[in-house]
Amino acid sequence: MKRFFLTILMIFMGLWLRAQILSDSNLPIVVIETDGGVNIPDEPKVLGTMKIIWHPDGSRNYLSDLDNPAFLDYDGRIGIEIRGSSSQMLSKKPYGLTTLQDDNVTNNNVSILGMPRENDWVLNSLAFDATGMRDVLSYELSEKLGQYAPRRVYCEVMINGDYKGLYAFMEKIKADEHRVNIVKMDETCNSYPEVTGGYITKADKTTGNDPVAWTMQGYGGGWWWGGESTDFIHHYPKPENITAAQNNYIKNVFQQLASVSGQYNTSIVNGIPSVIDIPSFVDFYMIAEYSSNVDVYSLSTFFHKDRKGKLRAGPVWDYNLAYGHDEFGNRSRYDVWQFDNSDNNGPKFFKDLFDTDLFHCYLARRWNELTQRGQPLNYDVVCARIDEIDAWIGEGIGRDNQRWHQMNNHVSEIQSMKTWLLQRTNWLTANFGSCAACSEVEVPPLVISKIHYHPEDWWAVDGDHLEFIEITNNGDEEVDLTGIYFRELGVTYSFPVGATLAAHEPLLICSDSLAFMEYYQMMPFGQYTRNLSNKSENLVLVDAWGNVIDEVCYQDADPWPWEADGEGAYLELIDLDLDNSLPESWTVGYDITAVPETEVSDGFRVFPNPTHGVITIETRHVTSLPYRISNMLGKTLMTGMIHGETQQVDVSGLPAGLYFITLGEVTKKVVVR
Repeated sequence: MKRFFLTILMIFMGLWLRAQILSDSNLPIVVIETDGGVNIPDEPKVLGTMKIIWHPDGSRNYLSDLDNPAFLDYDGRIGIEIRGSSSQMLSKKPYGLTTLQDDNVTNNNVSILGMPRENDWVLNSLAFDATGMRDVLSYELSEKLGQYAPRRVYCEVMINGDYKGLYAFMEKIKADEHRVNIVKMDETCNSYPEVTGGYITKADKTTGNDPVAWTMQGYGGGWWWGGESTDFIHHYPKPENITAAQNNYIKNVFQQLASVSGQYNTSIVNGIPSVIDIPSFVDFYMIAEYSSNVDVYSLSTFFHKDRKGKLRAGPVWDYNLAYGHDEFGNRSRYDVWQFDNSDNNGPKFFKDLFDTDLFHCYLARRWNELTQRGQPLNYDVVCARIDEIDAWIGEGIGRDNQRWHQMNNHVSEIQSMKTWLLQRTNWLTANFGSCAACSEVEVPPLVISKIHYHPEDWWAVDGDHLEFIEITNNGDEEVDLTGIYFRELGVTYSFPVGATLAAHEPLLICSDSLAFMEYYQMMPFGQYTRNLSNKSENLVLVDAWGNVIDEVCYQDADPWPWEADGEGAYLELIDLDLDNSLPESWTVGYDITAVPETEVSDGFRVFPNPTHGVITIETRHVTSLPYRISNMLGKTLMTGMIHGETQQVDVSGLPAGLYFITLGEVTKKVVVR
């Protein structure tokens, strides 16, 4: 009996000590209470409440502020479960959670710790990582390369009064404007162009019970040759929602990649750059190989594709077995290529891309850029950032060790990682080789010269349908536009094969060709997919290999012209030779349909245009000329005579729409509202 009571006392003392580890922190404090104090299972999610104590000004966070609304970043309902695969073996568990409304059913999209609104979140337990930063550092480096990576904030966690340790509160990989910015689709999107995207696909194991969509062979031809196969799984749309047509389409894109890379085909018409977004794949290699991630290419490896866009690699995910640390062997070595190390090589196209001379050249060029002084993968820069992160999480590391004793060798692990990074950096520099063949790429003199990102509504037509982008050839020779495209997600457009633009000529691409023709009375060059942001968007025009031709990141706030933000004006570059990345290089324009006075001598002009009723036709002819007004089908609706240089014509009897006025041998367009 005495032994029994002693055991009970020890249990309660242990629980009390666990709760006393944390009273305040320089990090946000996440406090979770499950309903009835139930244990959290692998699945399904159990209900509970979550409070997040956070002082946004950077001052300390105190557990005693648990009921102080002024310092609660979140205070509401959640569903929570254990997540992960091998990380579940550890005593310190990772969790997945959904923020819920008070009905315990409806998802609650909220901003947490400054991250954009969502309902799906991860508490990353930093498993198998005594540095506590391998995942976080990798995501940050990917961001510095210009790619999206899940946002994350270090925090300390308590569940049901039990201190659980240091975690990273993170976004999940989702199709979302602020995350993987692709078009959302449903089961009706089975025909072109809807069937072309957007998709998020991953190479991974099936521990989540998601069915394998298809399998691709690894390098070597079969497992008996060292070429393990890789399973591909639909991440978005979800496997249960994706249709046969959608599955077949995205599978075919990957098969196209396998085919063109297997042939080392570098044609911008039908080769590697026609299938994939080169910059995203190059940057994916950069992080994968820089970290020597033992699982990358075959596990937790994501891809995404927007509607009518190219296949892109990323976002990066799951980098805890990297930077010289492998919990299950010695695979994260500094002197191997992870796509060709006889373990977790991934699909064969990764090796084939690397072995394609021109693609390899772009890898070498990017590595050379990123390791220069002050650049993201420079050894000194990365080590300085490691020290900064280490100082930030030092308190949490200490308390985590009190609870779990899993980071006792933290200091030596940090030093070992730095030593390994120096070896890795030197090895990669020696083995990427020369980038001479792609170091001086000449790009055409194309300039983004007009941007109408927030047009006014026109009658029943939403202003989004009246957007346009003008691109001007600021050179003396015709430009071949084949393969040129907008690189950043948000607006998707690739110029067709054989398209050209004459010297000093502009072209217009728009969001809705029919609305554009009706409103502006001119034919656009092409139609892009999706819409420009009414706030800010980075327009990056690149050639087929991703070399930047022009880049403009406009904003709807000072010092950018305010009249372009829904007030009827568009942004117009003052001079084609100015730096169009600067807001002072832009002014506003109002009427791309206005006919210059010089054109009157060769024909005639019509104003006002668009019109609500009466138009004036102006010509330089003093003799009488017949005119004819026809609809878009060519049917004549009105005829008459122009007597002298100007004459008014009442067209108020015509229905609203686009019409053609022919005077002699010249035809112009007029819009009747």
